[in-house]
Amino acid sequence: MTMTLDLASPATRPAVPPRVMPGGAVSPAAAEKPSLIGLSREGLGDALRSVDVPGKQVRMRTAQLWHWLYVRGAEDFGQMANVARDLRDRLDASFAIERPEIVEEQISVDGTRKWLFRFPARGAGRPVEIETVYIPEEGRGTLCVSSQVGCTLTCTFCHTGTQRLVRNLEPSEIVGQILAARSRLGDFPDAATPAGAIVPSEGRLVSNVVMMGMGEPLYNFDNVKQALAVASDGEGVSLSKRRITLSTSGVVPMIPRTGEEMGVMLAISLHAVRDDLRDVLVPINKKYPLEELLAACRAYPGLSNARRITFEYVMLKGINDSLADARELVRLLKGIPAKINLIPFNPWPGTAYECSDWDQIERFADHVNQAGYASPIRTPRGRDIFAACGQLKSESERMKKSERLAAAS
Repeated sequence: MTMTLDLASPATRPAVPPRVMPGGAVSPAAAEKPSLIGLSREGLGDALRSVDVPGKQVRMRTAQLWHWLYVRGAEDFGQMANVARDLRDRLDASFAIERPEIVEEQISVDGTRKWLFRFPARGAGRPVEIETVYIPEEGRGTLCVSSQVGCTLTCTFCHTGTQRLVRNLEPSEIVGQILAARSRLGDFPDAATPAGAIVPSEGRLVSNVVMMGMGEPLYNFDNVKQALAVASDGEGVSLSKRRITLSTSGVVPMIPRTGEEMGVMLAISLHAVRDDLRDVLVPINKKYPLEELLAACRAYPGLSNARRITFEYVMLKGINDSLADARELVRLLKGIPAKINLIPFNPWPGTAYECSDWDQIERFADHVNQAGYASPIRTPRGRDIFAACGQLKSESERMKKSERLAAAS
């Protein structure tokens, strides 16, 4: 049975230990303070200097804050027991460490969780909302993180593409999704797991991060780079770069920089083997056609059989699912260490596409496998709560302006 929790209303919040819950709506005062979440170590050091921490103490205090934020999951400066009280007070007066507010949590019949996160207004703007998804599996848990509010790419099979771009997310807002999810799941030391949670039986609950949520991460390169550097830092969140995957629709000029400066695993939203069809399904192809995209993939820094590129291929009935398409896919990827994820199309309201028949998906997969490529068929997860691949779209962006303002008040 699908479960929906409206966490914006205190009356409907489930009875779980306070450390697992979000701190509620961010106050206007807090919203005006810059966040320490997502800063580099150098940035955190600069913040400490700005509140008069002596230079000889900055390195030590940076390490303390880093540990409290990313290892212990502190949500309040008052929790930082080994930081002097007067420094905690100065930090609290000048900076924020709040996570995004969880407006709504939906839990699928298969245990997938989708959160609607709200971030406070920036400057003269208004609060914005994005969706983040957690997919539990035995021995691992994958968090699908958003990089933008909305998207500019208008991929015709993707629900997010129907939502206009509102703005890029800051590093604090990208890292904040990871921290909020880990907190909600009880994934910090000594944290209790919420009743009814369906999570891996052992190990970290958030063991993998995929930048496959709302938005095109390479159109928010600098902020994503900084956020993933924090997420992969060995003394903090400590996610291996081999457990972080960035998915792009094909922003070719930024692909080399992704390998050189981020060093994470790369996924390409391919979905078609001909330029004329990909121009329709993934319109960025008009700017960066297949030949240029695949050349960038072949030159991806660090590419090897141990660090393969994942090519994502959504299966659309009668559109891109023929055996001729499978043969051309194999030809196009020749020489690229690759894995091909076949994704059964996940329907959403108003779409003109249908999912390929299962027998046809299996025939397609068999041909690709026989050519020597791993070609798993992705099991649809969270379809009943619109949490599956291509289904994310923040509900608030579909509201009338008056409704949005009322929801944010």
